[in-house]
Amino acid sequence: MSPTPVLSTRGLVSGYAGSRVLDGVDLDLAEGRVLALLGRNGVGKSTLVNTIMGLVRPMAGSVTVAGQEVAGARPDRIAGLGLGLVPQGRRVFAPLTVAEHLEIADRAGRAGNWTRQRVLDLLPRLGERLRHRGDQLSGGEQQMLAIARALLTNPTILLLDEPSDGLAPSVVQQVAEVVQEVCRAGMSVLLVEQNLRLALSVADQVVVMQKGTVKWDVPVDEFRRNRARAEELLGI
Repeated sequence: MSPTPVLSTRGLVSGYAGSRVLDGVDLDLAEGRVLALLGRNGVGKSTLVNTIMGLVRPMAGSVTVAGQEVAGARPDRIAGLGLGLVPQGRRVFAPLTVAEHLEIADRAGRAGNWTRQRVLDLLPRLGERLRHRGDQLSGGEQQMLAIARALLTNPTILLLDEPSDGLAPSVVQQVAEVVQEVCRAGMSVLLVEQNLRLALSVADQVVVMQKGTVKWDVPVDEFRRNRARAEELLGI
């Protein structure tokens, strides 16, 4: 029996200023699994994440979280159902210290097992930088802070949008280890990623988008075996 989907979209249409970016996306994220969302630039991956999170209002279709319809709902309601977003570009507040970022996320989050101490145990570099402002952090440290903020909201579903962008290989490996650790703790992860090595090292399922629709949805082992299909869709 297949794992129960904790996040699903059906026929999802979305975009900006009347322009369609997503054109009928069907997607299922299974409980406790990592789904890697792949595709060339501009196919709608980030738009899909932002629509799921309520930051972009859908034009049509369905988004369900644990069976509850949330298409068009406010982001705070969606977050309250257990979705945590690590946005593309990190979006760290330059004047706030690491400690202030964590305090805000902790106050806004749900009760749960992801405490500040647990997050700092997972990401110890942040513990060394608590008094540093956002604009004093390296790119890798900013990414870890963005992940820490999301974890402190105690999500059951983590949305990671291009977490490896611009990072050194050693930091990319740390991102992979974090994804593996949160999954061992029972979290489900939707990972948007251009770094194929990272995506395949953590994913259970691979979804490839093209021109706003899902063109391929397969287990990671099948994706690895069918290199011709991967090259066709991704140009790798």
